[in-house]
Amino acid sequence: MDGHLAQILSHDRGLPALQAQVTQLFEECREDVYRYLLTLGLDAARAQESAQEVFLRLYASLKKGEQIQNPRGWIFRVAHNYGLKVLTRQSAEYSFEPDFESWATSPARSPEHELLERERMSRFHRAVENLSEQQKRCLFLRMEGLRYPEIGSALGISTSAVGEFLRRAMARLKRVRDE
Repeated sequence: MDGHLAQILSHDRGLPALQAQVTQLFEECREDVYRYLLTLGLDAARAQESAQEVFLRLYASLKKGEQIQNPRGWIFRVAHNYGLKVLTRQSAEYSFEPDFESWATSPARSPEHELLERERMSRFHRAVENLSEQQKRCLFLRMEGLRYPEIGSALGISTSAVGEFLRRAMARLKRVRDE
């Protein structure tokens, strides 16, 4: 048994091992799932609620006796599918905007440097926005540390398709960087 899980179980106050297992996965993955749901286009509140729903579904599946070989992949697959359902119901869409607050509070630089940096970041954000939805999802999940088979499982595509989506996304982003 993993040391972290043993620590949780030693402090579980009578919770069954199943709840402790889901609690551990929640602690390990919730921020990654939340960020992934944001990249799908959910607003912050719905992303938070959806992340919690994913872990409730994990608990329910395990309680029914479902054998989950790769919990992290399962979690992201459910987050992906559930997030898309929530997105269709979401009334307001928010487009990605660079973080203005951090830019405004950064140390003063020359106006020329600021202009060049804004233009560079704007080109990069446009390039990311112009990636296909599958390319964006594969890229994000890879950045979260998932391996190609886990990404494929989460998105319901083959491992070779994951590789191709990532190759094309990286090629496009490198072209923008080198311009």
